[in-house]
Amino acid sequence: LDSVSFETGPGMLVSVVGPNGSGKSTLMRALVGLVAPTSGSIRINGIPPTKARGQIAYVPQREQVNWRFPITVHDVIMQGRNRTIGLFRLPGKADRRIVRQCLERVRMEDRGKALVQELSGGQRQRVFVARALAQDASIILLDEAMSGVDVVSQDTLFRVFGELRDEGKTVAVATHDLAELADRYDTCLCLNCRMCGYGPVESTLTPAVLQQMYGASPSHI
Repeated sequence: LDSVSFETGPGMLVSVVGPNGSGKSTLMRALVGLVAPTSGSIRINGIPPTKARGQIAYVPQREQVNWRFPITVHDVIMQGRNRTIGLFRLPGKADRRIVRQCLERVRMEDRGKALVQELSGGQRQRVFVARALAQDASIILLDEAMSGVDVVSQDTLFRVFGELRDEGKTVAVATHDLAELADRYDTCLCLNCRMCGYGPVESTLTPAVLQQMYGASPSHI
């Protein structure tokens, strides 16, 4: 990534859009503090990402999960409470209540005892989003959250993202699907190793910006 500069705030639902290899995942990893910039700086609520990890929940593009390990949906979501619970302590009533609420938000309340390996791809993604919600972070970053997800799960997740935005949280979703932008997001950040555009979807996703991102005439995209 080079020359990427933007600012966003509470109550925003942002799409990070661009072709494969455009730097979407790199940007997400930098924002959460997993990749250090070689120049410039990143501030999350005024502080570096490495000091703001409790304020950010991150759902990576591909969860590194041993699907043969017998872990339940409830236990995966409880992992989101680890920072709050701390070492050598067991989850309390408040933690279990938050997990139940997160299950309800993603419409998985009847699958808490199910093994994650038994779920469909869309259901698994809902569980990982619920784990992020359990952290109670003010910023939620999701890398290709809709990739390989069924329509029911997509509708559920977008409903949740809209609720989070209305609650004053910042939600950023990396995507390469242009079709979903206009109806789903407030703002888009357009990338192709550099920032091609940033702002409201309707005024930012212009033919000139599309050509910068994809290097082709908009009529061929």
